[in-house]
Order: sequence, then structure tokens, then C-alpha cells
Amino acid sequence: MFERPELDAILRAYGRRVAAGDWRDYAIDSLKDQAVFSIYRRTSEHPLYRIVKTPADARRQGAWSILAPGGTIVKRGRELAALLTFFDRRKFRVVE
Repeated sequence: MFERPELDAILRAYGRRVAAGDWRDYAIDSLKDQAVFSIYRRTSEHPLYRIVKTPADARRQGAWSILAPGGTIVKRGRELAALLTFFDRRKFRVVE
């Protein structure tokens, strides 16, 4: 369900955080009504963040959302590039 330019943008943002040592693994799931890119600090843990594309919500609230570990929506929008700026913030840190 991810298109090539979308996946490229997600992997670029992911690669920056891998280079910084914050993240180490990811998973891509294609469900019936959505596509999910899950980000992990370690392989054996639950995902830190999930980038979800839900095409059915595109007209209402935006097809894209970032979910925190508890399922809380951290950010939602229509443009993927704007959504991915969430991970580029300088004050963003992973709490251990």
C-alpha cells in the first residue's frame, strides 16, 4: 500500500535516526485497510512508533498518522513530509 516515494521518504527519516543510534529495526505491514511502518529500538520490543497510512481517512482527517506505543496518535495529517518533521526535532529524545 505504500507507494515508492512515500516509502523512500519514510526510510530516509528512519535512516537518520539509525545513524544517530536511536533506532535499530523496522517492520512493514500491509493490512486490508491500512499500511503500517513500525519502528523499534530493539528487535525484541514493542514498536516505539508506527507510521500508519489509512487511505479511507484521507478526506476527513488525513491519511497519515504517527502512533506512540500505547496507540496514542502523536501527529496526524494529509502530507507525509510534514508528518515526518516530527522525527527531525532537535529536542526529540528516546527515554530509557
